[in-house]
Amino acid sequence: MKITVFNGSPRAERGNTHIMVQEFLKGAQKAGADVENIFLVKKEINHCRGCFSCWGKTPGKCVITDDMEELLKTFINSDIVVFAMPVYVDNVTGIMKQFMDRLIPLLDPHMETDEHGETVHRKRYETYPKIVVISNCGYPEQSHFQVFPLLFKRIARNLKSQVIAEIYRGGGELLRVKYPQLEPVIAHYKELLQKAGKEVVETLSLSKKTKFALEIPLVSHEQYRESVNKGFDAVLFG
Repeated sequence: MKITVFNGSPRAERGNTHIMVQEFLKGAQKAGADVENIFLVKKEINHCRGCFSCWGKTPGKCVITDDMEELLKTFINSDIVVFAMPVYVDNVTGIMKQFMDRLIPLLDPHMETDEHGETVHRKRYETYPKIVVISNCGYPEQSHFQVFPLLFKRIARNLKSQVIAEIYRGGGELLRVKYPQLEPVIAHYKELLQKAGKEVVETLSLSKKTKFALEIPLVSHEQYRESVNKGFDAVLFG
């Protein structure tokens, strides 16, 4: 099984998203998956011109010469793709959105209706990879991710796929801070991320028990807000 992560964080390896992805992929590898972690910020991805050449003049191939040609091949040849990014203004990052827009060549321009009677584009390929979503947010509450489930449900619909797991972490900044009292909490959370990666490979899903455990706050929302406002000083556990 091939799992490819498309990380849309502008901070790449320095981001909280990467910490989550690393642990998830450790679990996936332990379960036997072949994994690849791609930082979109390090790729040349130009914006879609809306020229529709990939649907007409050059079917399935974008006329723009950049890194998307190889990224599209990697995407369609994966069994599972992971959309990973922090929350920016209640949505995906600009880098991720640009990447999403450039996935258009994966579809055929001709239209049909899906099982709900809604108009969609036809397949260009026989099979498409299943989708996992990983994200973190600087705010502590899980409610800040409410846009993502609908967004990726719609993306999966368009890409003839399905979302098999979603992992959202409020209070993502805690993943990087260094407090002795917090270390056991973060270590346990990382173990849960590894468990999630293993489950996805073995069952193509995330158990309700694991999903619930992954969404338990690392500290109280009040503690988090106070610590952020004071620069993550000793007030967190004072």
